[in-house]
Parts: sequence; structure tokens; C-alpha cells
Amino acid sequence: MELMGVVNYAVGFAIMAGIYSIFALGLNVHWGYTGLFNIGIAGFFAVGAYTSALLTTPPPDSAQFEDFVFGGDWAQTGFLDMGLDLWFVLALGGAGLACALIALVIGYVTLRLNDDYLAIATLGIAEAVRLFFLNEKWVANGSKGLYRIPEFLGEWVAPERYDYLYLVVVLVVLAGLFVAIQRAVNSPWGRVLKAIREDEVAAEASGKDVFGFKLQSFVLGAVIMGIGGALYAHHIRFLAPQTFDPLLATFVIWAMLMVGGTGNNLGAIVGAFVVWGIWTGTQFLPDALQFLPDALQFLPEALEDPNFRFFMIGVLIVAVMLVRPNGILGEVRRRVSQAPSPQPSPSRERGAGQR
Repeated sequence: MELMGVVNYAVGFAIMAGIYSIFALGLNVHWGYTGLFNIGIAGFFAVGAYTSALLTTPPPDSAQFEDFVFGGDWAQTGFLDMGLDLWFVLALGGAGLACALIALVIGYVTLRLNDDYLAIATLGIAEAVRLFFLNEKWVANGSKGLYRIPEFLGEWVAPERYDYLYLVVVLVVLAGLFVAIQRAVNSPWGRVLKAIREDEVAAEASGKDVFGFKLQSFVLGAVIMGIGGALYAHHIRFLAPQTFDPLLATFVIWAMLMVGGTGNNLGAIVGAFVVWGIWTGTQFLPDALQFLPDALQFLPEALEDPNFRFFMIGVLIVAVMLVRPNGILGEVRRRVSQAPSPQPSPSRERGAGQR
């Protein structure tokens, strides 16, 4: 039984680390390859999660929702309650599409700003999204949140084995996104993004549509984050505005990318697993330190503070920055060696001297 408990914990850990790896990949597209300083990840996280949940569950107040949207019996047709067994891909696609549309509007307005202003704008928009779901109860039940979000193939799999199936789903989506992003960033399109990151003025002087490429990158990263939000919703099966607190939904993801290494998709995944290991592992420290003498029993009590995990992540970031400033797996930059200038031949030098 103890072995099964360890296995079940490892499966749950891998599911959450895999989902956060998807968020880290989306942020890597923004910051690691394009240099877009986005600290509004929580907004795309929330939009993706709520969109997928609302597509597969009825709204909390169907009558009010119908009157607000179409003034009819639209929600009772079952479109918003289509379950998940046959509609999982559609739910993920809907989450990505919703984030793409929002990112298109936000990016068109904010990507012309400098980095600092872009960061402030994305942070404000993310907080506005969270407050919208908190105050507009007819959309997602306000602070009470959405619950009983359906499981993928939940009717076909025993509850005690569902996490094993969902782990496969998360890993398949993660692998697909990883391959797609790798192909994109290694293409001419991706090389333009890197050029914009290194020197935006030089890229524009070379005839590249800098704003257009930045907008494409912003939308792509948002779509990836939206898919991650959808996977999160159908794993936890409960959503509330408190879930998308900036510390948990933005800071932790930035920490994952910094620890793993920006500009490296594999590094983003490694950073997600390492940071999530720190985040979840701190809960076992108080029990592990119970053997300490009575004079040091204040340590386990201090470690039970929920903010201690943020402290540990901060220590991890500082340690990685000191030992490996580019992260555990930093970006591999190719150096183009300059060809040596041709040396004049001795006969040519003698001819020049005679002239």
C-alpha cells in the first residue's frame, strides 16, 4: 500500500509538472525567443481554464446567461454541457482560440510599448480578467467557483486509475507542443524572432515587420498557455478566481523558466519539474524534521508557513543564477567564426614594391 501511495503521488506530481511545463513553454516563446516581458500569464491561464470548463459544463445560472447572450433557450440545447469524452480536443482548441483572440487585441495595443510598459499592461489586464470572473457571478459562479468539471473518459476508467490516463494525455500534449515549438523556432520565422530579441532596431532595418512578428509570437505563446489552463481545469476539476493569484499563476512560471534556462524548450520543461518539486516537496519538511531536539522544534513550525515555499524558490533562483547564470539548460548560441582575410602572396608583394 505504501508503494502504491508513492506511485500515485508521483503520477499526480508528473501531471502538475507537465501542465506547468506547458505554461513555461508558452512563456519561453514570449520571453526566451522574442524578448516580450509578459507578467500577465495568470490572465491567459484563467481564460484557458474557464473557457474549457464552460464549454464542457453548464453555466452556473443558465437562465441569466441565456438572457444576457441571446435572450433565448440557447444554453438548454446542450452546447455548453457537451461533456468531455468526445469533446476534449474541442475544449482544448476553444481554450486556445479564446486566448488567441484576447492576445490579438492586447498585443495590437501593447506591443508597440517598451518592455516596462508592456509588463505593466499585461499585469493589469491579467488582474482585470481575474476580477471579472470574481465579480460577474453569472459567468463562472464568482468566488464560489466552478466545480464538478468533467473528466476525460471518466465514465470509461475507474476513478483510482484516472490519473494514469490523464498523465498520458498531458505528456502527449506536452510532447506535441514541444515538437511544434522546436520546429517553429528553428525555422526562418523563429530566427527572425531571435533577431528581434537581440536587436529590434537592426531587425527592422533589415526589412522585417517587427511588430507583426512580435504579435504572432504573443498570440502563439498565449494559445499554448490557454491549452495549459484547459488541462489544469480538467485535472483539478475546480476553478475559482483565487486559483489565479499572480504568485502561483505568474511568479512560479517565471521561476521555472529562469531556473531551466530561457531560449531552451527542454530547459523550460526541466525547470518546471525542478521548481514544482521544490513547491510540493516543502510540505514534507516539517514531518521530516520531527526528530530534532525540543530546543529546535520551532523549525518544523516555521516550515509550515505557506510562504516558506516561496522562500525556497527564491533561494533556488539565486543559487542557479550564481552557478549557471543562463539556467540549468541555457540557450545554445551558435558562434559564427569570421573567415580569415586573405594574405597577399609574396610575388604580389614584390610586384607592388617594384611599381
